[in-house]
Amino acid sequence: MLLLATGDVIAHSYAPGRPGVASGAELLRALPPGTIAADAVDVVAEDMMAEPSWDMSPSTMLELARRARAAILDRGFDGVVITHGTDTIEETAYLVDLLAGRAAERGTIVLTGAVRSLDELSSDGPRNLASSLVVAADGALRGAGAVVCVNDEIHAARWVAKVDATSVAAFSSAPFAVLGRVTGGRVETLSAPPPRPPAFGGDPASDVALIKTYPGIEPVLLTAVVDAGAQGVVLEATGMGNVPVGLFVAIAELTEWGIPVVVASRCRTGAVPLDEMRFGAGLAASVGAIGARGLAPSKARCALMVALGTGGIDAVRDWFGRL
Repeated sequence: MLLLATGDVIAHSYAPGRPGVASGAELLRALPPGTIAADAVDVVAEDMMAEPSWDMSPSTMLELARRARAAILDRGFDGVVITHGTDTIEETAYLVDLLAGRAAERGTIVLTGAVRSLDELSSDGPRNLASSLVVAADGALRGAGAVVCVNDEIHAARWVAKVDATSVAAFSSAPFAVLGRVTGGRVETLSAPPPRPPAFGGDPASDVALIKTYPGIEPVLLTAVVDAGAQGVVLEATGMGNVPVGLFVAIAELTEWGIPVVVASRCRTGAVPLDEMRFGAGLAASVGAIGARGLAPSKARCALMVALGTGGIDAVRDWFGRL
């Protein structure tokens, strides 16, 4: 197994005389003794410089995805575990999943983190890391793509969301079921993973804007982010994918300019194409907007980054249609 350690809360120590951030090797030494992960899993630890999770750049997220894929396809590792801050772990996990390609068939990629620092009472970091190494080594979820393992639960990257900023039970896949649990040092599978995403091509874009819509939003916000360099725009909509009508002209203009606009609801929705929703919903499709197929807005942004690598706006529309 390869452990890619990026630091963040899972590796933080605040006690006097202790290092501020533990290395990957030090994290492995902190594993609970007697566990399968500590005693039976052969792990190579590599440290990677990264920003804090809440300030992570798209380039760092893409580098993690590339290194995880290469570790399996080019270096022959059976699986990869990535430590990551919990604030944006769901976005990075989904980007890793989208870019995994054939690596998802050959190995398991697991992301994990911690709510409590390494030297806090009842730190969740060592247990989460131990469980993640078990998942990566077990092979039961090979083919499922990237997953997030926290609190002994295994979540699909497409579905997982952070729902609590302070509890160790911080993540949920609702309304979907978790893929499995780690029990007694083994993986217990509970549900089928989501379908694999379409193949990607070319280099993903790193500059995609995410704009939350609201009553009275000014259309100039859309053109402003494009003027600043955004190659695509994701709009966080309401309900079934609704955005204010005042944005329609701007959406149509961006579409004509070859700038894709993806609409993703802040609510849970099904993977129904925007232009196939019932009358009165998803009207932005009539002016060229692309539906996010039920993705949360932050994950739709990751998807648009990848889709932009496949070609122009028609290629992006086709890629999302198969998502």
